[in-house]
Amino acid sequence: MKILIFGIGGVGGYFGGKLAQAGYDVTMIARGKHLEAIKKKGLEVESINGNFKVKTDLATDNLAEVSTPDLVILGVKSWQIPEVASQLKPIISTETMVLPLQNGANNVEKLQEILPKKNILAGLCHIVSFVEKPGKIKHVSFEPRITFGEFDNSNSERIQQLKEVFDKAEITNFIPENIQLETWKKFLFIATISGLGGLTRVSIDKIRESEYLYELLQKTAQEIKLVANAKGIPLADEHLEKAFEIIQNQPPGTTASTQRDIMAGQPSELENFNGFIVKEAEKLGLVTPVNKMIYECLLPMESEARDN
Repeated sequence: MKILIFGIGGVGGYFGGKLAQAGYDVTMIARGKHLEAIKKKGLEVESINGNFKVKTDLATDNLAEVSTPDLVILGVKSWQIPEVASQLKPIISTETMVLPLQNGANNVEKLQEILPKKNILAGLCHIVSFVEKPGKIKHVSFEPRITFGEFDNSNSERIQQLKEVFDKAEITNFIPENIQLETWKKFLFIATISGLGGLTRVSIDKIRESEYLYELLQKTAQEIKLVANAKGIPLADEHLEKAFEIIQNQPPGTTASTQRDIMAGQPSELENFNGFIVKEAEKLGLVTPVNKMIYECLLPMESEARDN
């Protein structure tokens, strides 16, 4: 199987590295000094599950050099999806599977606006990892897992084939009964902590210690559930409770990647998180005042980051 990993950040680097280590024909799309280091020395992964290093079949920033892949794994940020999908259009075939692993609730829909629906799978992942330096990925917590499926939740032959690929690469994977619900469960957690984290600029334990901020966190999550339910997603109180169990268990100093982007003055996933909730709520005739407050307060910073 020919596999293209588009974006060798924390997610694409770790899972792409595991697939290359298992002997698959892996092409990596990277850029700048990160790309130079991968070309020269290979990709190094430092992981709580054991360190490894791989040489990739091809590392490039030029899609014209890439032959038609059987599988594309998207390791870019959610706001980059439309641009990346347009770039992929000329090189995929009718059989190519495109698997998004981004945070966000509407990545599949964004892909479907540009690529043929039959090419697109739904997916998400659980991992905390990042580029520590050019050519090196550091995985620091969570048992890495890919959750994936057909958008209609059918148990297709290609889904079973993909499971075999992940199993061979020793990547923990899960095919749920309802991929949309799994997507929103992850979205609930990450969108809840990211916006308020970006606004307060403190770690999750500091937010937990403040009665006022913790209540805002809970209201953010309730509004996300409200929008999900209005869209027919069976997000329930038990899923909120589980998300807040995870929030309670985060070690001191923990920040979300979107929060770190905001604090660094870089473009972030604000539009795809709190912005998405605010805009979907407006379409549905719902009110989401906490998400709107967070979104509007962060928007000037986001606009400035994108102008620079």
